[in-house]
Amino acid sequence: MNQTAQLLNQARDAVEGTTTLDELDAVRVKYLGRKGLLTVRLKELGGLSADERPAAGQIINEAKQALTAAIKTRRNVLEKERIQATLQADGLDVSLPGRGHVSGTLHPVTRTLRRMLRIFAHAGFEVHTGPEVEDEYYNFTALNIPKDHPARAMHDTFYLESGLLLRTHTSPVQIRAMEKHGVPIRLIAPGRAYRCDSDLTHTPMFTQVEVLTVDRGISFANLKSFTYEFLSSFFEREVELRFRPSYFPFTEPSAEVDVLSESGRWLEILGCGMVHPKVLKNVGVDPEEYTGYALGFGVERLAMLRYGVDDLRLFFENDIRFLEQFR
Repeated sequence: MNQTAQLLNQARDAVEGTTTLDELDAVRVKYLGRKGLLTVRLKELGGLSADERPAAGQIINEAKQALTAAIKTRRNVLEKERIQATLQADGLDVSLPGRGHVSGTLHPVTRTLRRMLRIFAHAGFEVHTGPEVEDEYYNFTALNIPKDHPARAMHDTFYLESGLLLRTHTSPVQIRAMEKHGVPIRLIAPGRAYRCDSDLTHTPMFTQVEVLTVDRGISFANLKSFTYEFLSSFFEREVELRFRPSYFPFTEPSAEVDVLSESGRWLEILGCGMVHPKVLKNVGVDPEEYTGYALGFGVERLAMLRYGVDDLRLFFENDIRFLEQFR
């Protein structure tokens, strides 16, 4: 018993004398390891009589527990000292406020969309929204897109296992709005759309604004006038436009619109047309009484033209050097 007490005191002194975690671990191995001094004493219990063995074993186990507790306490102290030394060596004062506080700024696509919405609101259009996960009826059928049309192909559309799909445009919002509110109607449908496409001017996810006006006496002249007024307001200059005949299943006649850039180049900017009579019939509107026009704007495309960006992917890479230019 006296030898065990002396061994425990010796071990405690060794623990208190350590200055590093490595030294502390060496003391632990010396006394509590597989061949440690206290561990060996447990193995020597076999040489004692049956009466002496229980009391001796209890004393040795209590000594091991006491030494383990002393090592744990010392380890906590040394770890705190190590952390403090590291902080001092790095010269870091964690109580100081952060440096380089800079206020954030709106993303250029958000700035462009908000600018568009302000112009549309001034022109009397209401904002309508709809689900991004659609079914084929609202995304295709109601818009006069037949089942064999290329736009339904897997390489253009993200289909889900449920049979639903990610909308390829915000035009389904027009169908839902006319079903719910009827006509006459003047609306814009901003939101995200999805297509299997990616290059300098296309991304799998993009922001679109659909424009719809349905009323009595609406003509292609109204469409051209509105397009001219909107783009002149957006670019803050008198624009020169070129309407090229095109084809969209949901409009007839259809056109693609080019704008003459300040550098003298014609750039495609949107698709438009008169709402197809079949689309009006699909929502219960008599095409003999009502007509309408529709336009589809790509917000990222307008942002590229307004800010002189030549690669659409820059809008999605989150490079602070690029984004801070729009502060």
